[in-house]
Amino acid sequence: MGLALHNVAMAQLWELRVRGTTLDVVAAWKEALLLIALGVVAWHVRRLPAVRAADVLAASYAIVIVVYWLLPQGWLEGEATTRGELLALRHHLFPVAAYALGRLLGVAWAERGRIGWLVALTAVVVAVVGLVDLALIPLQSWRASGVPGWYREQLGLDYEGLSGLPENWVYNTGDEEDPIRRLVSTFLSPLATAYLFVVALIYVVGRPFRWYWALLALLVYTALLYTHTRAAFAALAFGLVVLALVQRRVAPAVLAVVSVGVSALFLATYPSVGPSTSYTKEELEWLRENARNEAPFAGRSSPTEDASTESHLRNLRDGVRVVLRHPQGYGLGNAGVVAKRTGVEIRAGESTYTELGVDAGVAGAVAFVLWSLALVIGLWRREAWLAAAFAAVLLLGLQTDIIGVHWIAFTVWAAAGLALGQPRATRTADEPPAESP
Repeated sequence: MGLALHNVAMAQLWELRVRGTTLDVVAAWKEALLLIALGVVAWHVRRLPAVRAADVLAASYAIVIVVYWLLPQGWLEGEATTRGELLALRHHLFPVAAYALGRLLGVAWAERGRIGWLVALTAVVVAVVGLVDLALIPLQSWRASGVPGWYREQLGLDYEGLSGLPENWVYNTGDEEDPIRRLVSTFLSPLATAYLFVVALIYVVGRPFRWYWALLALLVYTALLYTHTRAAFAALAFGLVVLALVQRRVAPAVLAVVSVGVSALFLATYPSVGPSTSYTKEELEWLRENARNEAPFAGRSSPTEDASTESHLRNLRDGVRVVLRHPQGYGLGNAGVVAKRTGVEIRAGESTYTELGVDAGVAGAVAFVLWSLALVIGLWRREAWLAAAFAAVLLLGLQTDIIGVHWIAFTVWAAAGLALGQPRATRTADEPPAESP
């Protein structure tokens, strides 16, 4: 739950003039707590769980990452700085550490559903905060907050089109007078927020039907719609279909079809039902100049129609080409946000798989994929909702750096490690999922 509050807390500290190295140290609370937890749990259990295929593949992936960190950048034609290499090392190994914690916890803790309850509770808090923000807090309050400075000066992410706020905070309708806000909540990102909602909704649908679960799902799904994140809508439908297969139930598949229809209708009507905002004079000047430099949008009814989808597809396609041309990789720190933050050429961005291919070569990407598939297979008969959620997360990784979302990297991978320590489910096809104690 603390990870869901991390971004907004760091931005608030920046506004309170906790900045520079001091804020970097404070922001490392999550890594420090994870390492402490690993040490405490390892000392408590004093034995390792039975080795599974996923454990071997996790270790193989970690070894590849560490080897690429040790290799000189010059050998691989990379340009990353020492700081960039360390940031990338943390980025790629964070889910491994979370998974290891889950595996160790599984030795001492017979968990069945408690993680899911925490996920659902976190999603409710994030959804309520996000919806209240859209209803009551004007965008100008965010412009005047510590968020732009935290992104620009602390993280080195210089956003220009929205007074220092990430441009994806609004949906550009093509009408200068009518941009529409997107729900960002405590993550300060519509994308990361949407991914949390996807995981939570899959958990809720996997539960036996109760009226309070239905109300919770409605609240979280409404918030998901207002993130206006099409990849999340697709991932939710995919995850629900996987859930239907794992549980051998029709209801999740029906809900997947309903969700596709509702999300398509919502996307079509969003310019009418979304919360309107406005651009400042400086923002309009930047947007007009940026539009003049863009290629014409031939055949579209508006400049924004499918532009985001084309951008994601283009980035994925370009990243794949880079990896195929340079399969040995460039070394850690040459891809994604890490490269942007450290001022080096971004060889690939957005997709988890192409970023891994750039940083750790084909070996790193393949090791991650094999580990991920082993986890899905291992979860299939142990924790249905988690197997489905993990599959949805892997799909999201095609168009976004999914392990760069710390909440996902910790919660999903730690829960996977914990679930692998549980015995296989013995429920028959016509029985509902077991209630959590």
